[in-house]
Amino acid sequence: MKNLLPPLHRILFVFILVVITSCADKQPTEKELIAEYYQGFQNADYNQIKATIADSLTLTEADYIMPFSKESFYGHFKWDSVFQPVYKKVDLQNTGEQYVVEIAVSSKRFAFLKNDPLVSRQRFYFKSGKISRVENVEFVDTDWEKWTTQRESLVNWTAVNHPELDGFINDLTMQGAINYVKAIELYENRELDGTE
Repeated sequence: MKNLLPPLHRILFVFILVVITSCADKQPTEKELIAEYYQGFQNADYNQIKATIADSLTLTEADYIMPFSKESFYGHFKWDSVFQPVYKKVDLQNTGEQYVVEIAVSSKRFAFLKNDPLVSRQRFYFKSGKISRVENVEFVDTDWEKWTTQRESLVNWTAVNHPELDGFINDLTMQGAINYVKAIELYENRELDGTE
């Protein structure tokens, strides 16, 4: 009986090693990648997002196309994180070749623009098991009139009263987002500082 134990331990060891190795090699599903992608934004964890995206990622919205490398997408992530967004997945549908996600995002920026949360439908495309393209398919119940009115009021007021922050609306760097938030704060407190 003692002679059987060492081979049995070796078999058990090999079995455990095979199980661990197969678990480590398991590729996440597309659905899991999408969840991790949004969770990375929610957690302010770029490495979590980076693990889900291909070497190049393209974001599209109507005719606006934004190509990124993993490195340049970090800049977009930093810009977005300044507004302290909260992402909530509303719906996820598999359309056969892609997934369409309805996502609700609340943030300081969307609150100021009177569309908080901003709800949109986004289509995900994959390449070699990673997210390669996110296409904004449509916005749901967005009031573009309020959005435009708020944005133009802020831009015009800032240009006159705080020219040092002017240009924030087109500056998609982290500093641009910081200036955007500062402009919102100053604009919302304009009655207190007499710059209305």
